[in-house]
Amino acid sequence: MVRVTVPATSANMGSGYDSIGIALELYNVIDIEESDHIDIIDKNGQFVPKDARNLIYQCAKRVYDECGKPLAGLKIIEDCAIPQTRGLGSSSACTVAGILGANALLGEPLSRQDVIDLAATIEGHPDNSTPAILGGFCVALLEDGHVWNVRVPVHGAIDFIVFIPDFKLSTEKARAVLPKTIAHHDAVFNLARAALLAGSLTTGKLENLDVATGDCLHQPYRFGLIDNGEDIVRGAKELGALGTFISGAGPSIIALVYKGDRDYLTRAQAMCKEKYPHWKPIVLRCDEVGAVTKWI
Repeated sequence: MVRVTVPATSANMGSGYDSIGIALELYNVIDIEESDHIDIIDKNGQFVPKDARNLIYQCAKRVYDECGKPLAGLKIIEDCAIPQTRGLGSSSACTVAGILGANALLGEPLSRQDVIDLAATIEGHPDNSTPAILGGFCVALLEDGHVWNVRVPVHGAIDFIVFIPDFKLSTEKARAVLPKTIAHHDAVFNLARAALLAGSLTTGKLENLDVATGDCLHQPYRFGLIDNGEDIVRGAKELGALGTFISGAGPSIIALVYKGDRDYLTRAQAMCKEKYPHWKPIVLRCDEVGAVTKWI
């Protein structure tokens, strides 16, 4: 049996819509082995399809099909800590787990770049799947089935406080509210900030982060779908956050915090308990390893 451990991810990071993402220390652990039928077990009581509609199974089968290998079935055991439909890359983690698990079972016919390309092709964009595979902070774009990417470590002075609500928001719904066209000055606004964000996160130029996470392409439209989302952003900044952004398609919100501010989480917990009880802040540091596969 193969065990695949895949980190959570946060995509977009404000200005880097569909192009920037980071891996976080929260994990889905998936065990996979060949079987003569489909047998899917969930350890945490979450709803997951138990048949061929299961995303992990579908992605594993895609690898078998790509390699021209027949697949009768799989036994899949899911131990998923990444909350579903919260903007933390749960579907991407399952996609990566299915691909890497199948690749291991078949004797590694796909290279790491093949895995990156296939995961992004299935997802439709690379900003969640690429950091899930490589770890760290990734800038990536998908062109003609190939992912062009750069993976760099995040500066050690930064922590990530993730505000997770008790309600869900589907990616489909979050994408549906976005405009089909944008103004030229809006594109320039985000382009400049995405470049600034990449440089600032890697060099530790913390004073840039508030401006660098600014966005006019997706967040203004999505806040209307997130109850108290703008309140959380405002409160996080008042508590001393260096920058804030909607994680992925939402609804989770991430505050970039100076690691030396050791009481920030306590202040954030007190704020949510008093004003926003449907939200829970936790600390998630950057995962620098990415997805790991091993035989058990």
